Amino acid sequence: MSRRAERVRRTRETEIAVTLDLDGSGGGEASTGLPFFDHMLAQLGRHGGFDLTVRATGDLDVDAHHTVEDVGIVLGEALAEALGDKAGVRRFASIALPLDEALIEVALDLSGRAYLVYEVEVSPDAVALGNPPFEAQLAEEFWRAFVTAAGVTLHVRMRSGKNTHHILEASFKGVARALRDAVRVEGSAVPSTKGTL
Repeated sequence: MSRRAERVRRTRETEIAVTLDLDGSGGGEASTGLPFFDHMLAQLGRHGGFDLTVRATGDLDVDAHHTVEDVGIVLGEALAEALGDKAGVRRFASIALPLDEALIEVALDLSGRAYLVYEVEVSPDAVALGNPPFEAQLAEEFWRAFVTAAGVTLHVRMRSGKNTHHILEASFKGVARALRDAVRVEGSAVPSTKGTL
């Protein structure tokens, strides 16, 4: 059974195309017009063990928000489609992931219920990353859009960290590794007493 999805979203603000193969080889490639965001999306593919391609154009002259949020929506839709009825998946996963001084804890559930707890404090004086700039607060908007579209419960908590790049990269890597574990097929039944997720 192929666990692969292709999704496209076109609005007056953005055009997003995502291809996701949950049983890929860890290939991540992104082109969104935001180099730092591309780097984070590539981390999802690499550390999630997925094949992930993201192509996005958006009104970056207005703000990066629309592009980042819409990528989250389309990636979440692709994950939900690729998972299908979720038969046999592990469902739950968690990890504490360090990157130098940063330590991020991630826990997730492929529950079918969208919920985000995001406790990642970045200094209000933090400089945006890349050019065009990616502001740290956009990461929360990305994850909120992703969990809403995917039907995932996701907790991301920062235990330590000072460097904005390290904090955000550890967050993306942590979610990637947790997803890698949660989507792993271990059996044939849907992992719920209700019989559906």
